[in-house]
Amino acid sequence: MLPLLILLFILVPIAELAVIIQIGEAIGVWWTIALLIADSVLGSMLMRAQGRVAWRRFNAAVAEGRVPARETIDGVLVIFGGALLLTPGFISDIFGLICLLPPTRALARRFLLARVAHRMTTSVTRRVRGPEPRQDYDVEGTAHDVEPDRGAR
Repeated sequence: MLPLLILLFILVPIAELAVIIQIGEAIGVWWTIALLIADSVLGSMLMRAQGRVAWRRFNAAVAEGRVPARETIDGVLVIFGGALLLTPGFISDIFGLICLLPPTRALARRFLLARVAHRMTTSVTRRVRGPEPRQDYDVEGTAHDVEPDRGAR
């Protein structure tokens, strides 16, 4: 868990700054700032539209008496995608678009479901088999020899 947090809070902002600086050098500072503002505004509009669609599908699933699993995951992905698009940076914008656009959101949903299913399976099989066998280690100076005839009993 700690390496993931290090990645998120240290490496991702550094990567975002590096990309912003590279784009700023290529197209200019003011165009880069304008592009970051425009993608935040367009991202919020896309999030609102896709959020409404996800909410309607969620309500339709509940009205039909189905468990709204897919719709719930879509809603979560829309929220994360919107948050990523509102965050200044081009790398986060790419991941935000992946979560917001319906075709790529379907791929992200499939990936998440496979990952969750794998974790659940691993967790259940560990529980069924029981805890891992405990290894007894010899602490220096505590071992003693056993006579061969006593050990056979």
